[in-house]
Amino acid sequence: MKAESKVFYRSLASLVIPITIQNFITNAVNSADVLMLGYVGQTELSAVSLANQFQFLLSGLFFGISSGVTMLSSQYWGKKDTDSIQAVMGIAMKIAVVITLVIALGAVGIPEILMKIYTGDQVLIEIGAKYLRVIGISYVMMSFSQVYLCALRSMERAQISTLISTVALGLNVVLNAVFIFGLFHAPKLGVVGVASATVIARAVEIVLCLIDAAKGKNFKLKLSVMFGKHRLLFQDFLKYSIPALINDCVWTVAFSMYSVIMGHMNADMVAASSVVTTVRDLCTILCFALGAGVSVLLGIEIGEGRMEDAKRDASKACHITLAAGILTGLVLILLRPVVFACFTLTDRAFEYLNVMLWISAYYVVGQAMNTLIIAGIFRAGGDSRFGMICDFIVMWCVSVPLGFLSAFVWKLPPMAVYFILCLDEFWKIPVVYKHYVSFKWLKDITREMKE
Repeated sequence: MKAESKVFYRSLASLVIPITIQNFITNAVNSADVLMLGYVGQTELSAVSLANQFQFLLSGLFFGISSGVTMLSSQYWGKKDTDSIQAVMGIAMKIAVVITLVIALGAVGIPEILMKIYTGDQVLIEIGAKYLRVIGISYVMMSFSQVYLCALRSMERAQISTLISTVALGLNVVLNAVFIFGLFHAPKLGVVGVASATVIARAVEIVLCLIDAAKGKNFKLKLSVMFGKHRLLFQDFLKYSIPALINDCVWTVAFSMYSVIMGHMNADMVAASSVVTTVRDLCTILCFALGAGVSVLLGIEIGEGRMEDAKRDASKACHITLAAGILTGLVLILLRPVVFACFTLTDRAFEYLNVMLWISAYYVVGQAMNTLIIAGIFRAGGDSRFGMICDFIVMWCVSVPLGFLSAFVWKLPPMAVYFILCLDEFWKIPVVYKHYVSFKWLKDITREMKE
């Protein structure tokens, strides 16, 4: 193995391993929530699954904002320009606060109306509304912690980012158990307990971020720089992050529409989908971590002016991710008996779950490759516009319309509808590959700030 290849794989591992651990813990907490709520009842499981679509929307929002932070921060880190990184963080936080505040006010103030978007079942609406009233408080907290943790990863401090998330998420799962099962003489709060645990964990996460910032490991925190006026950098952030934000919101809202389609078919479909989504997310953490790690590494190389190295390492990342995607599909198939043993569902829901797991086994391969190339490689060079256009056309002009037609016009069987919905990643592979080999995405987007 050549020396430069060893350096790349070692650097990639130093980022991917902590990010994988962080993603695993995040998804393990979500899985624990689903598992514990499964003991409470299928109705509660379905209600929280639908209510968490707003959390899913926010995840898309933060993924888009974090992409903007990563695109700029990693390249500026290649130049060791920490003032620009602080300014990027401040810009991202201000944008995130404005958007999350609107969603949080809706979750706390009109949760029943929001729940009606996803289901007409009055019982599910009432349970989900109780959950939203509490969980909504945590949405704004994420504006600060998620941006800060993303900046840490961009400056090659993924280990600290993972440690902070681990502590917060570990506290979350412990408090979930306390409030759901009434441990240590605590009241049994059910879905409200799950929401309360999340709010407490998010508050602790912010405190840990502030402690790390006060230590000044990478830079001395300057509020005047972070929240000052940076006209040119603000324009750059909008130029590169807004397409990424729109891209992720387009994808996330479209994917959320899949839940709308399934939610209006039957409750068993919702329950099976919530389980398979949880299992699939848990199994694909390595694939998503590869995309995040590659984005940082290529961004640093581009910021340092090493364009040929970036091309070569992008190709290596594609081979690694393809292998990881295939392996993930095999793991999903092998885990089927374990998944069936962990949940209490109706017979029809179990039938749906079995088919969904087989479909997911090949779906994850396309998902892994597109995530790496669109959200990792392209964005490392500041190319977020291509992914926005690609996902808009595929999701909103093809997948979502086909889903609605197959479910409510053609009235196809539920599993046929699910199969059609899971074709979205494969429609875009040819155009994504063509753009990748053109290398139009490979650009240095930094500038000497003179403000």
